[in-house]
Amino acid sequence: MNTLTNCPRGCETTIIKIHASGSLKQRLVSFGLMKGARVTLLEYAPRKSTVEVKVGKMRLALRKEESDMIEVEYEAK
Repeated sequence: MNTLTNCPRGCETTIIKIHASGSLKQRLVSFGLMKGARVTLLEYAPRKSTVEVKVGKMRLALRKEESDMIEVEYEAK
């Protein structure tokens, strides 16, 4: 399973599934992170503790635990 955490910098991905539930899933969806959404991985924090992504015109910082729950599809360059 490819997760958002495994993508290289600059990678453009499509979300396949979010493996979260309850309030966390609702929060991610409210930011535009939902099935079929296009996401660009911009930057990693040291040790990949957080991930900066771009969804539409919005930039988000996600914890590693959250980005591990987002299954994505991307093409290796």
